[in-house]
Amino acid sequence: MVLSVMILSKLYSTPNSPSKKDPIKKALLEQVEKQKEAIALSPEKQKEAYYRSVMFANEQVPLHEPLVGQKFERYLANFSFRKQQSYDLHKKAAKHLPKIASILKSYGIPEDFKYVPLVESDMNPQITSHKGAGGYWQFMPATARLYGLKVNGEVDERKDLIKSTHAAARYLKSLHKQFDNWTLVAAAYNVGGGSLKSAIRRQGIDNYYNLKLNRETGSYVYKLVSMKQVIENPHKHGYKRYAQTEDKYQHMNERNLL
Repeated sequence: MVLSVMILSKLYSTPNSPSKKDPIKKALLEQVEKQKEAIALSPEKQKEAYYRSVMFANEQVPLHEPLVGQKFERYLANFSFRKQQSYDLHKKAAKHLPKIASILKSYGIPEDFKYVPLVESDMNPQITSHKGAGGYWQFMPATARLYGLKVNGEVDERKDLIKSTHAAARYLKSLHKQFDNWTLVAAAYNVGGGSLKSAIRRQGIDNYYNLKLNRETGSYVYKLVSMKQVIENPHKHGYKRYAQTEDKYQHMNERNLL
């Protein structure tokens, strides 16, 4: 910036003459433009612009807060190609996410919730947690039945992508009626509505990023946001084979902001 000011000072202290015919003035103007470009493309500016663009469920993630930014970077690194050394995440996303997004949209659920099965089960319906949660969306048996799925000794519809996604959409919609905030809905999906309400009441805080929650729930939204970033911005995170999809997502994001 100081250099730019010095150049401009030199420029305007020279006798007036047509800039196109004055090679010194033209060179000075070119230097100013190069300085502007260097400042605009500096790593700090790029990071700041990127952070401002990070959204979850149409809500901006407050990455300007130091602790929030640090946690985000940690989980984002975990999903990077350097850590994963595999394109499996993007293969699964390409295969399953369009169908999930379409169902969620029909219920009025923000599209970003399509990343829940990638985080919950890695899109593997055979995974069952030590607590008994299973299927793509990792439903507990009682919750699955409550939202219309059959779970018994013969049938387990938690393993059916379409049926379980419809059930998940109904569950997410019911959580939104309780919390009226999609970020809190994501947290409640992980820890349960009752537990999250207790934490909010006890702490007197209804902002996910400021709540003190158990380790799993405290990291849950960060994982969803990080997953979204590596899928939608593959080149930024080392997934060069999928970089061609980046322009498509950028176009979609720009259109959504209009």
